[in-house]
Amino acid sequence: MLRQTSRVVEQAEELAVQLSHWRRSLHANPELSFREHNTAAYIVNALQSVEGISIRTGIAGTGIVASLGTGSGPVIALRADMDALPIFEENSHAYRSRIPGVMHACGHDAHTAILLGAAHLLSRWFADGELTGTVRFIFQPAEEAANDQGVTGAPYMIQAGAFDEVTAAIALHVNPEAPVGEIWVHDGYSMANVDNFSAVIKGSGGHAAYPHLTTDPTWILLPVLQALHGIVARRVSPLQEAVVSVGQIHAGTSANVIPTLVALEGTLRSYRPDVRESIISELERALSVARVFGGDYEFQVVRGEPALNNHPKVNEAIKSSIEELYPQCVVTDIPFGLGGEDFGHVSARVPSAMFFLGCGLQDGAVRGLHTPQFDVDERCLSMGSALLVETTCRLLRGDIVIQPDD
Repeated sequence: MLRQTSRVVEQAEELAVQLSHWRRSLHANPELSFREHNTAAYIVNALQSVEGISIRTGIAGTGIVASLGTGSGPVIALRADMDALPIFEENSHAYRSRIPGVMHACGHDAHTAILLGAAHLLSRWFADGELTGTVRFIFQPAEEAANDQGVTGAPYMIQAGAFDEVTAAIALHVNPEAPVGEIWVHDGYSMANVDNFSAVIKGSGGHAAYPHLTTDPTWILLPVLQALHGIVARRVSPLQEAVVSVGQIHAGTSANVIPTLVALEGTLRSYRPDVRESIISELERALSVARVFGGDYEFQVVRGEPALNNHPKVNEAIKSSIEELYPQCVVTDIPFGLGGEDFGHVSARVPSAMFFLGCGLQDGAVRGLHTPQFDVDERCLSMGSALLVETTCRLLRGDIVIQPDD
């Protein structure tokens, strides 16, 4: 582990056992998006011993907004997500999921424990009169999945006022691709716009023995797929990040019947807003190839979360905190990939940043995000709490000033 000398790190290390207890309790009792009722109750119980904290529950369903502060000065929001995934856990540790088919496979249990730790630590600093301003601890439901209206938890928290008058917002995500002691920090677009599409290629079906009497949508599918997969290769600049992937294709009910329809579903990923719009336009152009071959098409795009856009000034506070607390830490400046993160809704509203905290277990197993074997090296928990605290202190003290128009 890295050399640790600061007061913040020492206080976080004193919480290490408690952080592990919180994380393991949450891990053993996961709940899916918009159903985090027991999780929310557990969080509230853990917050009630925090001196000076005010707690609001039932925000956007199961969300929680807790606050510490003096009422004057900057308002810093710290956000953790708390939902799990529909995955059967394949680990054998004592705290494995007790809920069949539900698992914390994305580290939200760790995020929640880290934020609970930050609340307990920051309360000491406020109680000692060392800080002015306000910290909001936002425990958000439903980062992983949208509801029937296609909305995840972050927009509901925003609509409920959780981020009103916020000077800056900070979040972290555990990263099994890096060991403890490596942190990814990147300015600007770092995770993707996420849009999903569904389409239907229309033909006129008939007897499989007489294809010349039909307009075969399975035949039309081939040039359509070629056009779809050519969007990124030939219609988007190679200097821009983008992905078009087809995830589902469904057609037919019998071996001797040419179907009338082929259904497709897929996803569109991008960073820049202009690339996002271009891909959607090119998607329709690719599907329109169906008409050249005598068929037709329909399609729909469901827009998901916007790209995560990390603010350089907030990142400056994060990076200076890493340098102060963990000078031997490896800071890697790369985008986080084309996965989605609904903290992008927050970053589109207020100056925000998310950093990726190394948590990889060095046991030779593949424990990627959203896999049944996912797990974390719990030494990352105290590091995460310490970094949230130090970054918050720097912003509240005005060491790094973020103007409203930054």
